[in-house]
Amino acid sequence: MRLLLVEDDKKIALFIKNGLKQEGFAVDHAQDGQDGLHLALSEAYDMAIIDLMLPKLDGLSIIRELRNNNNNMPVLILSAKSSVDERVKGLKTGSDDYLTKPFAFSELIARVQALIRRASRVADPSSLTFADLTMNLHTRKVFRGEKEIDLQPLEFSLLEYMMRNAGRIVSKTMIIEHVWDYNFSPQTNVVEARVCYLRDKIDKQFDNKLIHTIRGVGYVLRENHQD
Repeated sequence: MRLLLVEDDKKIALFIKNGLKQEGFAVDHAQDGQDGLHLALSEAYDMAIIDLMLPKLDGLSIIRELRNNNNNMPVLILSAKSSVDERVKGLKTGSDDYLTKPFAFSELIARVQALIRRASRVADPSSLTFADLTMNLHTRKVFRGEKEIDLQPLEFSLLEYMMRNAGRIVSKTMIIEHVWDYNFSPQTNVVEARVCYLRDKIDKQFDNKLIHTIRGVGYVLRENHQD
């Protein structure tokens, strides 16, 4: 999952970005409102976390412009303003949730996960399932049948992205944009290497292979297909 963070306080931004990365998210950071709006309108994100008091362009103006451009990605407002009027104003502008500073990171991550689940319309709010593969989004545990699969954070994020797009071919570029938080050279083999590690854990001991390579195109999670 790829998130946009628009926050001018460097200390808070670093705290949030590092915490989200440890949870397996890819995070792009903008330090002012103009850069934040540009990224939000030009790149694909699963959600945005936006501070209200920003240089150049305030958070409410960013959200208003997003909605005017029919960009409906979930938005979580961060603000030191805690009054009811401010929260109502933020929600009426088009945000999906409002979190006041200071905040516990555990609450932030819970709200982020809830907004992403709501936006993706996952039937079960706590898990993803494909064939005999199950991923619990709360405990971050993955099972293939009865066997628990131990995944590193990036592997978990990659598998989550593929499970949310099961049956759909995802390109190398799409994976980089949603799983990593910086741009790789088009010639890099980091995606191939990570998919290989993931395939070893998910498919190696099972007859029914789920992760398939579509040569020259990308990867797909599906059953009963021979490469």
